[in-house]
Amino acid sequence: MRQSRRATGRVPITQAMEDYLKVIFALERDEGRVTTQAIAERLRVQSPSVTNMLKRMAALDLVDHQPYRGVRLTDRGRSVALEVIRHHRLLERFLAEVLEYPWDALHEEADRLEHGLSEELESWIDARLGFPTEDPHGHPIPRSDGSLPERPCQRLHDVRPGQQVEVLHVADHDRVQLRYLAELGIRPGTRLEVLERLPFEGPLRVRIGDREQYVGERLARGIYVTATSTGGKEQATR
Repeated sequence: MRQSRRATGRVPITQAMEDYLKVIFALERDEGRVTTQAIAERLRVQSPSVTNMLKRMAALDLVDHQPYRGVRLTDRGRSVALEVIRHHRLLERFLAEVLEYPWDALHEEADRLEHGLSEELESWIDARLGFPTEDPHGHPIPRSDGSLPERPCQRLHDVRPGQQVEVLHVADHDRVQLRYLAELGIRPGTRLEVLERLPFEGPLRVRIGDREQYVGERLARGIYVTATSTGGKEQATR
């Protein structure tokens, strides 16, 4: 997998391309259809820049880009994306467990380190940590063979009142949001009950232990859960 990642023929896959592939992979899983506008918003770049990059990546058989119809990863692009994601999530786990790095800062730091991680160091970190299966934000770590474990889950936003759920993973690209989740006591493994959905797209009222909290719509869309003791039939694989 390492050799295929570094170059296609004689043309290297750049760090910027790896960032695009990682974002497209995440958007495919979360939203289904991936638009240039969604990529631009996530990477904080202008849409024309995204269009130009997608043309270069399509020429390397990393993406299939059809104007006005969206973007999808090719098999080649998905393989590269999963390797970069494996680097990222192993680094997050290493930073958290070994260096006790702050939970809300892990994603940004791993973003800076993931591109230069060698195969040897990746294997060493994996073994040193006991071959972990999840990063500190609950996301599954791709295996060394390029496969990714699948887990049934749904967004907290889609949970009906009266259901009890457990948090599997949370969106990790917004540091302020992660810090707020920690303040609410919402992390992977947290169990909560949805008590009420306020009208007119209002927040959810939830119970966490013996406390009640309000979780806004945007925040609830970035929290992925699985049913515990009740309900939970309407789930999707993320």
